[in-house]
Amino acid sequence: MISFVGIDIGSTTAKAVVVDQEGSILAQTVQRSGYDFAAVARDVFAKVLAKAEVERETVSGIVATGYGRRNVDFTDEQRTEIFCHARGVHHYFPEPVTVVDIGGQDNKVIHLGASGERLSFTMNRKCAAGTGAFIEEIAYRLDLPLGELNRMAETAASEVTIGSFCTVFSCTEILGMARRGIPVAGIIKGVFRSVVKRVAEMDALEGKIVMTGGVVDHNPIVARMLGEAVGRPVATPPHPQAIGALGAALIARDMQES
Repeated sequence: MISFVGIDIGSTTAKAVVVDQEGSILAQTVQRSGYDFAAVARDVFAKVLAKAEVERETVSGIVATGYGRRNVDFTDEQRTEIFCHARGVHHYFPEPVTVVDIGGQDNKVIHLGASGERLSFTMNRKCAAGTGAFIEEIAYRLDLPLGELNRMAETAASEVTIGSFCTVFSCTEILGMARRGIPVAGIIKGVFRSVVKRVAEMDALEGKIVMTGGVVDHNPIVARMLGEAVGRPVATPPHPQAIGALGAALIARDMQES
């Protein structure tokens, strides 16, 4: 069976996806990127092939994307995150959409046309505030497991307002709230609200909105909160954290067909 692989080496996590000739996902894997991007690329590649029970000889195309894509030395092509996220989202939503991706170190707003063409895109300023790194830092400072944040926010009876637009100052502000005995669930929900506010201020969020990235994958409440902010439901694709890797795999398949 012929297959295609997409590898997304992000600043925080590395993702790999295998698809068949019809574009169906055979397997995917996600792990921390660490500091050696070349090594983690080889590792996720080997793991996703094993998970899909696919032999290396049957892989007809490999495309790399993400922050560390140039460290992947065994690919056929390297494409930007914008290009691959657009392709991955269009696979599930073949219509005009606005993609909101919250990554480990940056956020993106990508406007796509009906054919999946990229009309425009915006990336956040060079600041961790409002990204996955910001959420991880808050969880670390409060000694909370990342896997519990969504549940805690869902159960919050109220929420705080985070005033600062800087990660460092936000952490100081949040620690002060904890010291005053403010319920931690309300703090976490306020953190998520702060992330949503930063995203909503990046660009015009027009038409159908689709959210991707590890933040919304692990914290689906963020998509609902963004929907509240814009006044309409926000969609998410299956496996939103791996959408860039999926897009890369589909591009590898598209290249063979062209």
